[in-house]
Amino acid sequence: MTQDEIAIYLRSHNTFSNLDPAHIEILIQHAQEKSFVVGDMLFRQMDLADKFYILLDGSIKVQVPAIMGPALVVQTLGTSDILGWSWLIPPYKWTFEAMAELDSRVLVFDGKALLQHCETDNKFGYTLMKMFAGLMSERLHAARIKMMDSWSPAGWA
Repeated sequence: MTQDEIAIYLRSHNTFSNLDPAHIEILIQHAQEKSFVVGDMLFRQMDLADKFYILLDGSIKVQVPAIMGPALVVQTLGTSDILGWSWLIPPYKWTFEAMAELDSRVLVFDGKALLQHCETDNKFGYTLMKMFAGLMSERLHAARIKMMDSWSPAGWA
């Protein structure tokens, strides 16, 4: 995608469309398109978190690795979904892991560069923090529900 195409996309994206135009410009400067094939890991739990993603097409599994056996899939994300909030909060380590379930295209954003903008532009930082706080809440709620369903005996909370 060109920068113009990224701008059009962000201005029409459900989450980013209400951003100040100057803030969208900052995001555009730090975005690039990337592709993943089935089975590719976007990131692993506890690795350095320095980016976030918007899924353009395909499918990404957000999961919790198990000590033994397969990972527990918390959510499966699709077109327009946002992935990754750990880049915004110390210690900047991924809380979950993510794997391409289908061949996927994403916009990947440089979280380290965006954090620098957050420090110098408090309005930008606060706006992103509010947006990503909602994402954190959604992802953690999904993880809790999935873990209760998968790992607890009936009747346990």
